[in-house]
Amino acid sequence: MSEPKKVVLSFQLINNLIFIPIEVNGVELTFLVDTGVNETTIFSLENKEIKLSNLEKTIFTGLGASGSIEGFNSEGNTAKIGKNLVNNDFSFYIISDPDFNISSHIGIPVNGIIGYHFFKNHKIIINYESKKLTIYPDEISFRNKIKTFSELPITIEKAKPYLLADVEMTNEAKSSKLLIDLGNTDAIWLFPKLIKDFVYNRPNIDDYLGRGFNGDIFGKRSRIHNLYLGKFKFEKPLIAMPDEYSIQNLNLVKDRKGSIGSEILRRFTVAFDYQDEKLYLKKNRDFDDPFHFNMSGIDFKQDGMQWEQDLMRIETKKSLDLQSTEVVANTLQYKFVLKPIFSIAGVRKDSPGALAGLQKDDVLLKINGKKTSEMTMQKIVDLMKSEDGKSIEMDIERKFKPMKIKFILEDPIPYQE
Repeated sequence: MSEPKKVVLSFQLINNLIFIPIEVNGVELTFLVDTGVNETTIFSLENKEIKLSNLEKTIFTGLGASGSIEGFNSEGNTAKIGKNLVNNDFSFYIISDPDFNISSHIGIPVNGIIGYHFFKNHKIIINYESKKLTIYPDEISFRNKIKTFSELPITIEKAKPYLLADVEMTNEAKSSKLLIDLGNTDAIWLFPKLIKDFVYNRPNIDDYLGRGFNGDIFGKRSRIHNLYLGKFKFEKPLIAMPDEYSIQNLNLVKDRKGSIGSEILRRFTVAFDYQDEKLYLKKNRDFDDPFHFNMSGIDFKQDGMQWEQDLMRIETKKSLDLQSTEVVANTLQYKFVLKPIFSIAGVRKDSPGALAGLQKDDVLLKINGKKTSEMTMQKIVDLMKSEDGKSIEMDIERKFKPMKIKFILEDPIPYQE
């Protein structure tokens, strides 16, 4: 790679996940940045055409209950990141399964995932506040930038980063080896089957946890007493615990107990140095945010876009005669704008949304009086995380029939001593 100077990328931050633009063979694509994967993958082109070379069939395995999925390997491509970073031997995998597409759950077109090969040769700083990702080409400028950061040792195993954190389920902190997983929206994942004498904290709920390479991931959610990450302490963080079927296809490294996700990492400016096996952290203004999750129990998705009429007020100027001043007249004009369509992908059993009668495939029209076509996926999810006891009113359409649904947000897993 040619690296004349540092590269600064503006990224989109959606549900704690980072999305960056990368130009592949002259076509701009959007990639999820994920330290939890080793290979770069493309799973959707969203009607874009791209020339690929040297395709070979391959098999993927990972999180999810099913066995494996087929795909292709492509080598010898050209990738351009920012203005200055060019790789003329860019390799990636193509997932041909049309069901593996995260775009509808994110709310923007997402074409692929980039992981280890993005981090292994670069020193990278992620600033969640400014939404800037900076790639440093030299040691000196990187060292100057991290002088005030706290340093944590990491290990790079099977092309992924791991650290030791102290997990305190109730009253005893235990050192635990965790994957640093930028592609995980949660705070912490723990694997009960791999932890001796593991006991689920009460209360806990059964929940859909997300989607992996091999299908949907299910398990439980709860809270723990504390998490200690170096000198940093997190009180009552949420944890997710995938069931044994969801991790059965994982090729786990020795002694791994789970993952630390972006709900923790977003509370810092984070610097990765894979070459020297170091992680650097500096608190940001979100460090003390409480740990909330989607209390509605509703999993949302975006079902494409539709044209809507917007009424616009247009100012026009006219002159009465040569001596007169201009008069401003207001006229109204319609214009058509593409806006998102949101629906319900699933509802957790016994959740506020389920008890109110919401069902899979219900189309969302309004939330608390505001048209959902004027909202983003992030705004909808943030509203569902907002506060225990908040009243939610939804206007929905079910099989072309309009309905109103009301419920109260309720945290089903408050930490109990």
